[in-house]
Formats: sequence, structure tokens, C-alpha cells
Amino acid sequence: MNYRNDKYGNPLSILGYGCMRFPRKGGRIDMEASEKLVRRAVEAGINYYDTAYIYPGNEAAFGEILEKTGLRDQVYIATKLPHYLIRSLDGMEKMFAEELRRLRTDHVDYYLMHMLNDAETWQRLCDMGVQQWLEAKKQSGAIRQVGFSYHGGTERFLGVLDAYSWDFCQVQYNYLDEHSQAGRRGVEYAHEKGIPVIIMEPLRGGRLVDLLPERAKQRFAEHPIKRSPAEWGLRWLWDQEAVTVVLSGMSTMEMLEENLRVATEAQAGEITPEDRQLYADAVQIINESVRVGCTGCGYCQPCPKGVDIPGTFAALNRWYGEDQRGAFTDYLKCTAFRKNATGAGNCIGCGKCETHCPQGIAIRQELEEAKKVLETPLYKLIRWGAKKFVKF
Repeated sequence: MNYRNDKYGNPLSILGYGCMRFPRKGGRIDMEASEKLVRRAVEAGINYYDTAYIYPGNEAAFGEILEKTGLRDQVYIATKLPHYLIRSLDGMEKMFAEELRRLRTDHVDYYLMHMLNDAETWQRLCDMGVQQWLEAKKQSGAIRQVGFSYHGGTERFLGVLDAYSWDFCQVQYNYLDEHSQAGRRGVEYAHEKGIPVIIMEPLRGGRLVDLLPERAKQRFAEHPIKRSPAEWGLRWLWDQEAVTVVLSGMSTMEMLEENLRVATEAQAGEITPEDRQLYADAVQIINESVRVGCTGCGYCQPCPKGVDIPGTFAALNRWYGEDQRGAFTDYLKCTAFRKNATGAGNCIGCGKCETHCPQGIAIRQELEEAKKVLETPLYKLIRWGAKKFVKF
């Protein structure tokens, strides 16, 4: 297993375990199969394990496995505070205490603000006293490092990154999202600031593996170096020094063993010019079926009404790329789970964005399409709940 250091010099396995996708049986987490996977992963050197409060049954299952196997001291636990359910410090305290009980531990190694998608939301939490609360937890040892996970465009990511002295961050990043989401610019900016970057969705939820167009699969197969599309996707990330850990939701032993092999071999700087052309060809083939030719450059931002145009178009393209569930989830994350909604419904048709778009996209027209297909009654209900509902 290869390792890269966190902000304080602790070695992290470049392959992290995304516990959200523990195997299930009969709709419930398969504890026996999950325990075998965790035992093997720890034995092979994986030390970073990612879960979250809102993943159904996940924290509790992982905590049970760690207690049963006695592996707690050999792993780093990363879990998340769903700040969008919180309205007070007392609520934070109660929720964090519940997470410790679920995980059967007295501390969390890497604690994230879950889906912190803009600096304004962070300011709301600061007004509530979150900074003092986090610092107190760090001083007591209950939380070792503080970070955030992010879904949205590059500019907003930079704003969140500069809003606090973060210990690490977590973003969606892969060769298809090189210039959308936080993007390469965001990842490299974090690296320049000395902030480790944890990668989620390295294979776009299977979009870069099983859901690849046949022509793209064929292009990979014809390359002189024979690797699976999944391996190509992971190596693209590990080629970059700015990437610290890549999370993978490994639900089978075969998947785990394959990823372990790649994580043992992969090195930064190994991708050749010929390999880069391979990725470019694959992206071109994928984008031929894309509805909106948005590159995520961000020249259309900021919108006077706050519309996250690159994030909206990324979700719309995923919708027409035959992954409608993933598209709806992406759209919720980048537009609804915020203090102020940033969805296509905010558009007033002023056209300012179109005067700055290098691609000449009919942005207003495409935003109207996004509103039609993505802002369903369910979306509006969840958006209303995100604003009104608090658990504590």
C-alpha cells in the first residue's frame, strides 16, 4: 500500500474505504461480509474509513465491526456532521455524542462538515459558535482534525476553502469532472495551501466503468497498456500529488483486491502523454452524448440570482446520460442543501451569463430544461424540508 501524509505528517493510505457501500442482504448491511472486507482491508494497509451520520445504519455497523475485531487503533475514522439538521450548539453536541455511541469510540480522527457548499452556510454555523465548539473538541482530543465535504462549482469551493483553517477537504473529482465540481483548479489550490484532498466519486458512481459508452470501452481496450477502465480512472487520480486519499465503496472482495493491487503500484507522475490522449479521447466520446457542452470554466458566475450554473449543467448532463437517480442526487446536493437555493428555478432570464460563456451555450434555455426535469415535486419538498426541518 502506498501512503501520502496528512497536514500533520500522519501517513494515510492512498486508497480509502467508503463504508457507505458495505454489502447488503435483504435490505440490511451484511455484517458478516462487511467484517471480512474490513479485516482484509486493514490487513492490507488501508487505514482511512469514511462514513456519515446520515448513511442508514452505517456508523453503527462500522463501530460494531471495530469493537468486535479490536481494530479501532489501527484505523482512522472519518465521519460527518449534518449541519443542515442543526440549529444550536446543543444540537451539535447531542448529534456528535450519538455518533460516538454508534461508532463505539471516544474520538473521531477526521470530522467533516457534511455537504458544506458555500461560505455563507459556514458563516451561519460560525454565528452559532461552531468554531469554538470544534476547537474545544480538538483540545479535548474528541476530534483530531476538522474538514468539510463539498458538492458544487469551483468558485464556491475556493470561498469555503478560504473561510477557515481547515485540516483537510473532500471533493468529487475524476477525469470527467476535471473542470467541474471543485475541479483541478480547486484541488490544486487546496494542495498549495497545504490542505490534504480526499476524493469521492472517483469513478462517477460507475459512470466511468460499467456505464461507459461502448466506443470508450473499446478505446481503452485498444491502448497498448492493458488496464480496466476502473484502473485507468484510479491511476488518473493517483498520478496527481495534490490527491491524498481516493475513496472507493468496495462491496465485494474481488473489487477490494483489485483496488489494493492498483494502490500498491500507482505512483504520482506516471501518466504518459499517450495515456493523457487516451483520457481525452474517452472524455470526448462520453461528451458526444452530453446535452450541454459546459466545461465548468465558471465564466458565467456569479449569477445575480445565485444560480449554480456549472453545477446545474453537470446534473442535467448526468440526467441525460441515463443516470437519473445520480443526477437528482447531485442536483439536490449542489442547489438545495444550502441556506439559499442555487437551482435553475432562481433564473430570471437576464442573460448576463450568456454574454460571458466561451462555449456560446444557450444558458437560459438549458436552465429552463433543468428546471423542468430536475425541480420535481419531490425536489421542492426536499428543498422545503432542508430549510424548515431541524432535528435538534
